[in-house]
Amino acid sequence: MASPRLETYCCPNRDAATQLVMNFQPEVFCGVCIGSASVSLLLTILQLLPKKGQSPRKMPKASSSSTILLLISVCDILGGLGMIFRSSVWLGFPDFIANISVVNRTDVWPSTFCVGSAMWIQLLYSAGFWWLFCYAVDSYLVVRRSAGLSTIVLYHMMTWGLAVMLCVEGIALLYYPSLSSCENGLEHAIPHYITTYVPLLLVLVANPILFRRTVSAVASLLKGRQGIYTENERRLGTEIQMRFFKIMLVFVICWSSNIINETLLFYLEMQPDINEMPLKNIRSAALITWIIMGVLNPMQGFLFTLAFYGWTGWRVDLKWRKREIPWESMSSSTVGENAYPSPVNYQSNIHDSKKISTTDSQQTDEAISMLSEGNTSSDERLTRSSPIYQGW
Repeated sequence: MASPRLETYCCPNRDAATQLVMNFQPEVFCGVCIGSASVSLLLTILQLLPKKGQSPRKMPKASSSSTILLLISVCDILGGLGMIFRSSVWLGFPDFIANISVVNRTDVWPSTFCVGSAMWIQLLYSAGFWWLFCYAVDSYLVVRRSAGLSTIVLYHMMTWGLAVMLCVEGIALLYYPSLSSCENGLEHAIPHYITTYVPLLLVLVANPILFRRTVSAVASLLKGRQGIYTENERRLGTEIQMRFFKIMLVFVICWSSNIINETLLFYLEMQPDINEMPLKNIRSAALITWIIMGVLNPMQGFLFTLAFYGWTGWRVDLKWRKREIPWESMSSSTVGENAYPSPVNYQSNIHDSKKISTTDSQQTDEAISMLSEGNTSSDERLTRSSPIYQGW
């Protein structure tokens, strides 16, 4: 799982709260992490592979939103691989791990492995948080027709730049001036925890606001497409709202235990002696949430694919083919070049005013199709209610 306690454990003079959770049934905990991460990894890959009997819709290009969804899954997969590797070494080489606790030692490899594996896990999941925030921003901009494939460059710069900067800054402050002197006071640990949880809290606070504004903008688009708000439009708006709700529900389920656990451990750190009897229930709650983190954190990858695409089935098509992600761009620059071929393009006697109306309808349909991607019934209703479809 992903917790700043992983980096804190690399300090030989670690605090008592970190010592409590890291020494609680380490074999069981590592086994839980390996099992959960392995299951999530396999199911995530299964979800993303093309399936037999599915004919992908013809899309000229993928939008920035489809790229973001794929990058979120990639971050989860790589983060899960880091958990599996770290926990496997922890279980397979206990003597090697035991050297981390030795203050005066000449072998630097245990500390190198501890810091490197912890940073790998933390960086990948932190990048996943930033990508999820970018997804919320992009969804809103797409509906507002202010985003396109060109914005993915800005998202890359923001996501990887902020993830690396915060991770390196937090680690540098934690281990300053050296590994042997870190955790001598909270002035070393607090900045590290802040830089770790900033992107997580940003998603919890900002994404619901952006999703709510996107849903309101979608309702306006649906009403303005034909001047009426039919049952089909109402269902489409509800399904888009449900998609956003599922995404936030998965995020809250997978990471709320981290916030609870960190709050309990910080409270224990403030106590003169964490082994006092009045603190027994708090210690038990901290250990329980610690195990829950080991189960839920790695499962985020698979649960997100369910929220994004729904269950895609077991029948994998292993034949290679170019897979086109069924998302479309809403930017004004890409709509003119990449929009679906319209029937008006094949009619020489059509009026220019009808072409403009059809283009606006295409833009609206593309936005709704993007937000309801993965839902066949939504796509069918959208197609049948579209003026383009009716024109045929």
